[in-house]
Parts: sequence; structure tokens; C-alpha cells
Amino acid sequence: MSTNFESMAQKSELQRSSTASAASQSPIKETPELLLELHQASERLESASPQEILRWAAEKFVPRLTMATAFGPEGCVILHMLAEVAPEVHVFNLETGYQFSETLELRDRILSRYGIEVEFKRPDLTVEQYEQQNGGPVYLKDPDRCCADRKIKVLKRALLGMDAWMSAIRRDQSPDRAKSPIVGWDKKFELVKVSPLANWTKGDVWKIITDCDIPYNPLHDKGYTSIGCWPCTRAILVGEDERAGRWSGTVKTECGLHSLNDD
Repeated sequence: MSTNFESMAQKSELQRSSTASAASQSPIKETPELLLELHQASERLESASPQEILRWAAEKFVPRLTMATAFGPEGCVILHMLAEVAPEVHVFNLETGYQFSETLELRDRILSRYGIEVEFKRPDLTVEQYEQQNGGPVYLKDPDRCCADRKIKVLKRALLGMDAWMSAIRRDQSPDRAKSPIVGWDKKFELVKVSPLANWTKGDVWKIITDCDIPYNPLHDKGYTSIGCWPCTRAILVGEDERAGRWSGTVKTECGLHSLNDD
């Protein structure tokens, strides 16, 4: 058992070292040639399996490839696949300070099962400092600003020095995600974005979770189909869209990481 954990620790240290080295290099630049290359790759990979897409991304971009996960079902599926085809890929989570305890515990289960240590990326201010500075919870009066301060700014910093990042979005999740390519240029964050599960369905995701006994957030068994920060997430009602529990009662539908207006 100790040998296994030593191996996991060595793997995590290698991930951190390669990520630090990558961050010191010049960033990738958007050019007509690159956009054409990405378009062609996306069309070619449209019929590929997620594992093939992950292998392609790792071969092309590691060590300047990273993945952001909120430990949703799709993210857990990709972590399961990464453990098999590209365990060297760096993975991080945007730890806003408002995540459910079940989400944080899932990180530990992922580490135990796959040996992948998902790094927490945090805002400069703790929740207590942030709320004190702003006279109370910002999510109550301005959820867009809360997401910008505790997610978007942190993500931008996490992606510095990277050539590509991976997400676990599906096209059928929302209008903002419906046009997502398998591979494309992310204008908002200025690097390549890879979405291995873009053309998968919810059914595809849960089938592999069941078949392979992939760890997932137990809140999904309580009606939470999409899980973000606890103040802005609720269980959905029968017949509601799977993302209806996010920022319920407002017009907000995305935190800003995958917004159509920023593509």
C-alpha cells in the first residue's frame, strides 16, 4: 500500500513540475494557420472516441495541457479515462470556498481510485474576507460578479503558460454549449480548448459511470443534476432542464467559463 501511495505522490510531483516549467514558456498565439489546423482536427475527431481525443490532446500539448473539473459526472468520466490514456495531464479545480462538502470529498475518492491529485486553485481572498470586504455574500446581489471574482479570475491565472485546456461540457447541456467544437480556439482565455465529451449525451455519461463504477457526487442521487457552489445550486423538479437548479430564479445560466457570447 505504501508503495502505491509513493507512486501517486511521485506522479503528482511530476505533474506540478511540468506545469511550472510550461508556465515559464511563451504562450500559444492565435494565427490563421492554427485556426485551420484546429478546425481540421475537430472535424477529424468528431467521430473519435473520447479516449482517442484525450490521447491526441496529450500527444500534441503536454506538458502545456491542463484540465479544469468541477467533479461533475462528465468530469469524473474524463478523469477515469485520463488515468488510462494520459495520467500525466495536470488537472485542477476552482475552489471558490462555496463548494459542497460532497464535492470536496469526491476529490479524495478520485485520488484514492486513480492516483490523480486534482489541484485546488483558489481566489486570493477567503470567503470570510471576501464577504467582509463586500458587506455580505456577493452571490445574493450580484452572482455574475461573484463568479467573475471567484472563478473567472482564478481560471485565467491557472491557464497562464498553457497551450490548451480541456473541459467536460456536452453540447446538449445548454444553448451556450450547443455549438462547442471538439477542438477550437477559446477567444476568452486565448488558448486551445478541447471538449472530449462534446457530442456525448447524458445517457452516454451515466452508462459508463454505471458500467465502470466510476466515483461520482452522491448529491446526484438526491436530484442535483448540475452541481456548482452550494448557495446557487438546488435539486431540480420533475420535468425541469438538468441545469435548472443553477442560479434558480435568475436569468443567469452560466458562470462564464463556457459562455456562447465569449466564443
